[in-house]
Amino acid sequence: MIDFYPSFSPIILEQRRTLHPLFKDLEEGISEFTFAGIYLFRNIYDYKVAKIKDLYIFEGREKGKKFFCSPFGLPEEEVLNELFEKYDYLKNASERQANLLKDKGFEVFEDRDNFDYIYKREDLANLKGKIYHKKRNLIAQFKKNYSYEAKPLLKKYLKDAFTILDEWSKNKDLGDYESSKEALTLMEELQLCGIIYYVNGSPSAYVLGEENQRGKSFVVSFEKAIEEYKGLYQFINKSFAEILPSKYEFINREQDLGLENLRKAKLSYKPFGFIKKFKIFKKNFLNKI
Repeated sequence: MIDFYPSFSPIILEQRRTLHPLFKDLEEGISEFTFAGIYLFRNIYDYKVAKIKDLYIFEGREKGKKFFCSPFGLPEEEVLNELFEKYDYLKNASERQANLLKDKGFEVFEDRDNFDYIYKREDLANLKGKIYHKKRNLIAQFKKNYSYEAKPLLKKYLKDAFTILDEWSKNKDLGDYESSKEALTLMEELQLCGIIYYVNGSPSAYVLGEENQRGKSFVVSFEKAIEEYKGLYQFINKSFAEILPSKYEFINREQDLGLENLRKAKLSYKPFGFIKKFKIFKKNFLNKI
């Protein structure tokens, strides 16, 4: 089912049985490193997987460059050097991996556009203090102007979720449309969970994600809403944090991708911190530019 390196296997759903327990045990909390995160974006990044002894690694492509990921640890030095010769860079390296490889002479760069934004669940649920005053006002206006209902995103509501997704996608960059659609279709198989929201009786928003970081954090992977309702995004952000079980200390709202408006919006919620990610290049990379 998974070839041994240097051969690579396409990502298929049946690999979840093998890979999901390994992803689930990761403590760093990098949002891309769940089986769903790899599977749902396998076509966008051309992900493939290979086994090196007891280790699994992934290869992919973005912007014409080939990269590899090694979420479960680094291979032995000989193989590692070979990978850095074969690929343009190591993507989504953890801070621990970055420090280790920097000491070995590799070129390490923070990938700020892909830092995950981490919030305390209680902060988003309560929105206490002056810093959240504007958001509380928007939510109050939303509640005053509209009737609303939140329901668990069960299979019987999927048709409504697809309606939201299609409406959201109008006049938008459709980069994650297919991934969003497949996430809804396979939410049971991938063990994703979420909430669907109805405003004035109509399906209007949904949130979908999964836990990571050994159950300490919940990753909001997909959040789609119909924008005609002022304050809806602020409302569902707070509402979802309130509904989320208290066992989740943190909410991971993923990266801003370097988009100015998205960065501004994520920073406005005053993140507790970031999960840093790094791009790592072979030794003496800078000398060859």
